[in-house]
Amino acid sequence: MSSDVNEHGQAVGSSLPGWVSPPVPPHTPMEGRLCRLVPLDAALHGPALYAANQPDDGSMWTYLPYGPFPDLGSYLGWLTPWGRQTDPLSWAILDAASGEPVGLAGYLRIDPANGVIEVGHLHFSPRLRRRAAATEAMFLMMGRAFELGYRRYEWKCDSLNAPSRRAAERLGFQFEGLFRQAIVYKGRTRDTAWYSVIDSEWAALRSRFTQWLDPGNFDLSGGQRRRLEEC
Repeated sequence: MSSDVNEHGQAVGSSLPGWVSPPVPPHTPMEGRLCRLVPLDAALHGPALYAANQPDDGSMWTYLPYGPFPDLGSYLGWLTPWGRQTDPLSWAILDAASGEPVGLAGYLRIDPANGVIEVGHLHFSPRLRRRAAATEAMFLMMGRAFELGYRRYEWKCDSLNAPSRRAAERLGFQFEGLFRQAIVYKGRTRDTAWYSVIDSEWAALRSRFTQWLDPGNFDLSGGQRRRLEEC
């Protein structure tokens, strides 16, 4: 981190002339080529989201603080109050071709005063997982945060959640460390892995995402020609 020196000869963080806190993200749609993110409406999106996750052996909920849900009623019982919260602020991810809901995502720990925001509560159904639309959804959410003026964009996960850690690194997040015994959930302890992207890194990442998501980067079967890390 760059630093200044104050009148006492002490190193201090760089000044931020003209710094203005960004607004809370508007709860409005985000439009992509492969997906759309729309404000979560449990009554509208819940039944299709539940169906998109079937069959469900429970493993997809292991690293989330809620779930699994044995039936639609219990799922809607969780999703309805969840979707009314403002932090986390939740979106349903819709497949652009079919319009069907295929995943959930949210902003949380929204801290405009410090320009910090976290992406999380990600739940991708098999129809979205490991698809280009999943990457596009993360690109859209990261882009909105930085375009609003946020300085720091966070990703946190259970340190044992290897797929989440790989996803963060693939998307350009930098590993910052481990918070040991940070959380108790589902009757067990969690060490939390912290990752972030900061505003000075956004321009390069935006270029990488744009190149990777270009239709020319995919063959007729939808396979990628270059990996995201290679762009």
